[in-house]
Amino acid sequence: MAMTTTERSRRKADRREAILHAAAGRFAERGYAGVTIEEIGHAAGVSGPAVYRHFPGKAGVLAAILLDASRRLLEGAERVAGSASDPAEVLGALIAHHVDFALAEADVIVVQDRELAHLDPGASHEVRTLQRRYVEHWVATLGALRPGEPEAELRVRAHAAFGLMNSTPHSARTPGRRPSAAVVRDLLERMAWASLLA
Repeated sequence: MAMTTTERSRRKADRREAILHAAAGRFAERGYAGVTIEEIGHAAGVSGPAVYRHFPGKAGVLAAILLDASRRLLEGAERVAGSASDPAEVLGALIAHHVDFALAEADVIVVQDRELAHLDPGASHEVRTLQRRYVEHWVATLGALRPGEPEAELRVRAHAAFGLMNSTPHSARTPGRRPSAAVVRDLLERMAWASLLA
C-alpha cells in the first residue's frame, strides 16, 4: 500500500529532525570544521548524499539548527506573553520555557556559542534578529516588574540570566553523581528568578 502524502511528509520531517539532532551532537563534540556531511548522515541513519535532499550542504545544516532554535525560543516567548497579563506570572513562564529548552538542547547551546561565525551573512542576520526579538520579551516583562530601571540594565539582567540557564552543557552533564533533571530544572529556575530580580 502506497504511503499517503501526510505519511511521506511526516517521514521527511522526522528524517530532517534526525539529521539536525545528529549534526548538533557532532558539532558540539568536535566542532563544525571537524565534521563531514557523511558523518552527519551516518549518525542520523541515512547516507551522506541523502542529507542533501534536506539541506544544500553543511552550512545549511548549521543554519537550520540555529534558526530552528531561535524560532522555537521566540515562538514560546510569544505564547507566554499572550497567555498571561501578570508580569510575575509571565516572567516565571519565560524562565520555565527557557530552562526547558536549555535542558533539552544542551548541544545546540554549545553550537550557538561556538559556531555562529560559520553562518553565511543572511542566516546570521536572521538568527540575530530572532534573538533580539526574544530578548525584547524579557526586557518588557522585567520593565513591568522593575519600573524606572533603564532598558540597558534590564538587557544586562536578561543576558546574565541566559548565561545561567544556558549552563546546561556543564551543569546538567557534570561527571560523577549527576542530579536529576528535575533537580537541575528547579535549581536553574530559582537561580534565574533570583538573578533577574536581585
